[in-house]
Amino acid sequence: MDSKNNPVYSKNVIEFVTVASEYCIFIEQADKQKLNDFIDKAHKLIALLYLKATVLPELDSKFENMNQRFVTEQDYNFIRNKIVKKLGQYDSYEEVFTPLREESDEAVGASISEDFTDIYQDIKDFLLLYEVGTEDVMYEAIWECSQSFRTYWGQRLTNAMQALHFLRYSDEEIIENENFTAEENIDLNEIDTSDWLITRRQDDFKDEEQETL
Repeated sequence: MDSKNNPVYSKNVIEFVTVASEYCIFIEQADKQKLNDFIDKAHKLIALLYLKATVLPELDSKFENMNQRFVTEQDYNFIRNKIVKKLGQYDSYEEVFTPLREESDEAVGASISEDFTDIYQDIKDFLLLYEVGTEDVMYEAIWECSQSFRTYWGQRLTNAMQALHFLRYSDEEIIENENFTAEENIDLNEIDTSDWLITRRQDDFKDEEQETL
């Protein structure tokens, strides 16, 4: 299949990659933002991410083996802790919709930080595969990401969206955490990410790809 007709380069995929990249950068820099700004942008960004995920092309898997994973448990905890510290008391909420929940008056506890990091884990793995992989790897990464959206992180996203909607539009005053020390108007492009665990793994993956050529 020529590149022009290859679904990995379709408009819907490119737009999803763009929004997914913005989401990951946003989550990685959670500690550099003021709380109200974080809530406001997060609500808008995940709504757009949901929209772009729904129009990914419907593909069939070509391979039996799953693609490589990059985000480790250590990376996951590092990212989640950033969001927990940022949201503080606003992190926890009662889950509104749980498909497997039996009828009960007991509330189901959830957290925005866990939702966001679960989404981040799948999205980041997808991006690293899409950006440094061959067309076959890119194709499979799109399929896996789309399937995961339908069966897992799409529901996480909508749950978090409801919690953020309440925070944005309720009459409750959002109080900034006392430990917020980031400077105003930080340029995200100036932040050195070369030593991040995820960045090092991406570089290692690129080196491995070069050795096989």
